[in-house]
Amino acid sequence: MRLLLVEDTEDVAEAIVASFARRGDAVDHVTTVEAAAETICVQEYDVVILDIMLPDGSGTDVLKALRSARKQTPVLVLTARADVGDLVAALDGGADDYVVKPFHLREIHARVRALARRAGSERAGIVEFGDLVFDPAGRSLDIGGSPVSLTRREFSLLEIMLANRGRVIPKERIFDRMFSFNEEEVGINTVEIHVARLRRKLEGSRVQIRTLRGLGYQLVAEH
Repeated sequence: MRLLLVEDTEDVAEAIVASFARRGDAVDHVTTVEAAAETICVQEYDVVILDIMLPDGSGTDVLKALRSARKQTPVLVLTARADVGDLVAALDGGADDYVVKPFHLREIHARVRALARRAGSERAGIVEFGDLVFDPAGRSLDIGGSPVSLTRREFSLLEIMLANRGRVIPKERIFDRMFSFNEEEVGINTVEIHVARLRRKLEGSRVQIRTLRGLGYQLVAEH
């Protein structure tokens, strides 16, 4: 997933970014209302994780900017117990869910995955395609009943391709979902490397990754 985290508390932000990065998700982190508004103008996200109390205003201002731009991106609000009034305003303004501080990172992960599923076509956590059984929450892949180990980047790539299975996905879109703004040293051709590695993991299965030159990649399953 590609996530936006709007949080000005440094240790909280670092913990959230690191935990999602270990899963293979890309997280862009900003600390102010102004920076968040600028970022959502140029980048699409699967979920926004939004703190209410920010140095230059309220997280509800970010929410207003998002909804004013007619973006239905799911928003998970982070709130302190004392921020009930602001929380109500955020929910009334279009926030989708909330977590009260202090929180457990596993709860953040579960709520973000639920929001992403709700926004997309996947309603169930486990995805079955061909002879693949993919569990995003459990971070596991079985092929024909046998477990297959994936790196975090391979996991992220397969998650993207399964969410778009059967459709042609441009290389640029895959890159956009896999890497955040702060990974400036990563070039778009890195996608080809990860596709080649994932292909090797899928060898012998009924599922394959097709390359359509000039168009992108397509995940298909043989009958």
